[in-house]
Amino acid sequence: MLFIFLLGVKIDPTIIYRSGKRTFAIGILSFFVPYTLGGIVALILSHFASLDKDVLKVLPIVVEVQCITAFPVISCFLAELQILNSEIGRLASSSSLVCDVCYCIVSTVKFAAHLSSTQSIGVTIGSLFSTAVLFSFIFFVVHPAAIYAIHHTPEGKPVQEIYICGTLITLMLCGFLGEVIGIDAIVISFMVGLAIPDGPPLGAALVDKLECFVSVVLLPLLFAVVGLRTDVFAIQKMKNLWIVQLIICIAIFGKIIGALLPLLFCRMPFRDALSLGIIMNCKGTVELAILINLRLKNVLNDELFAIMILTLVLVTGIVSPVVKALYDPSRRFLAYKRRTILHHQSEEELRILACIHKQDNVLAIFNLLSASNPTEKNRIELVVLQLVKLVGRASSVLVAHIPREKPSDRIFNAFNKFEDAYRGKVSLHCYKGISPYATMHNDVCYLALEKRITFIIIPFHKQWIIGGMAESSFAFKQLNKNVLEKAPCSVGVLIDRGNQKKFWCGYMNESTYLVAVLFFGGADDREVLAYAKRMLDQPNVNITLFQFTSSEDIVGGTDRSKRLDTEILSEFRLSAFRNDRVCYKEEVVMNGRDVLTVIEEMESFYDLVMVGRRHEDSQLMAELTKWKHGELGSVGEILASLNIGAKTSILVVQQQTRFWGSRDPEESTHLRRVTL
Repeated sequence: MLFIFLLGVKIDPTIIYRSGKRTFAIGILSFFVPYTLGGIVALILSHFASLDKDVLKVLPIVVEVQCITAFPVISCFLAELQILNSEIGRLASSSSLVCDVCYCIVSTVKFAAHLSSTQSIGVTIGSLFSTAVLFSFIFFVVHPAAIYAIHHTPEGKPVQEIYICGTLITLMLCGFLGEVIGIDAIVISFMVGLAIPDGPPLGAALVDKLECFVSVVLLPLLFAVVGLRTDVFAIQKMKNLWIVQLIICIAIFGKIIGALLPLLFCRMPFRDALSLGIIMNCKGTVELAILINLRLKNVLNDELFAIMILTLVLVTGIVSPVVKALYDPSRRFLAYKRRTILHHQSEEELRILACIHKQDNVLAIFNLLSASNPTEKNRIELVVLQLVKLVGRASSVLVAHIPREKPSDRIFNAFNKFEDAYRGKVSLHCYKGISPYATMHNDVCYLALEKRITFIIIPFHKQWIIGGMAESSFAFKQLNKNVLEKAPCSVGVLIDRGNQKKFWCGYMNESTYLVAVLFFGGADDREVLAYAKRMLDQPNVNITLFQFTSSEDIVGGTDRSKRLDTEILSEFRLSAFRNDRVCYKEEVVMNGRDVLTVIEEMESFYDLVMVGRRHEDSQLMAELTKWKHGELGSVGEILASLNIGAKTSILVVQQQTRFWGSRDPEESTHLRRVTL
């Protein structure tokens, strides 16, 4: 009961209402196509094949079990494959819930028909009335009580223990009443779980209290009971084995066809559609619980139970490697054009995606956006994505933010004020992504692709505060690494050292923002210089360009790359000609120590230092790499580790690396839009 109850708590039934026609089509067809095909084959076999009475009685049950696509099982499977918040993952989660609703409807109809055929009219009406009363109690008493507990829990505070105890007592009471009126306690516990809103505070608190006990104690007991009840040597008749296997194979084939048809109609790639069809056949703990329940009630004999369990294990074992081979969510994050600041057309909006973890990330992003010179002619389309860890729920969420007067909305409220300050220059779109840390990058890359983002700003995994450094987050570090590897556009990792300067608030009061650009050479440094070039027209931004030169090559690379470096430097210096707010410094260095000396001499003078992430191999870079190497690149890691000033923020930029038809990040640099 507790296991099924927790599954219900983690489910958000409202996703059915948010699902589109495609999801409904997949869910309905994934249930009724195998149900129909399996039922027809079972009917034919029962009439034309000589079957044992036990097998004949069980064939409809085999069809029903194979038609189940349990939402909790699918969610766990997707989370293990790290595709929970991919396009296929979201489709599979929503479709499985629709499929479960279809199963519940069919089971209810069959239960009512069985009751009316075996009991008197009075008993039937009484049983149905009792069921309706119990369900009404769950949805019109238990659910409002859960909402009451949530509303009376202060923001950020834990749920009171009395609410937890009251929920568990209600669960036991409803389960007992369900058994009294003839409904399995497992069904009632699931319905009670659905009545509890998923996620914080109440749903997350229940999961936190019970998950360990259920996972460590109850689930192993379930597996042990299933194992002890499974007698492989009870399989004596190969005919029974092949009959059951035929029904299962027909149901699997029907479920794949049911998922494929609407997806192919919507022109989804065949491999992705096939992957979804295979995922819908995944089985797990819910099916195990159903089978052991049927065995304990003697609906299944030892032979048929063993066949069903072994088939379930075999199918689930095959599904995982097949899906891994067929589906890679990062494949769709390939853009069809260069989405970089360098290739951005000046008359177009600059689309920026700002990723936020918490309130502390906001101020540094505001200052950077203000320095990016949003004007009525060169507008910025800002997409804000708040990234939240998935807790107390089974499915990931990526939704547009709906404004509410809640303390948790202060991040989005701050961005609304920023939009008001730059009215007509900045347009704002807010989103919230709730997903596991391991797959959070899928939300970032998906939104960047859908919104045709040019530049992603993502916070560094270390957060500095005044007087020291806060703890590092390994989860955020992996997130940044995945975004840098798979983003369909340019990416900037923003390192905030706790600078409390509110440049964005003082841009009308001639507040000055000092920016330093370190240029060594290469595609990423050219992207940095293109960004700095956009800042030239911001009257309150002063830019200092440090160009590092040497008698030997500063960085490696082709002659074409070096020619492009020279061209963009010439363009920048020409744009900055007679601009008193721009300073050019050529730093001649002989080794890595000279580079460190230049960086250390910056002290606390600058508000922002910008540098490229990757640099081609050279003797100088090899020397720097020996000292520091990580996801920010050699120079970026050195800047992040050295004490160049408590107020200095750092932006480490990587130019777009993935676009359709090319693996060379420097390819098509000269392509410009031509108006015919």
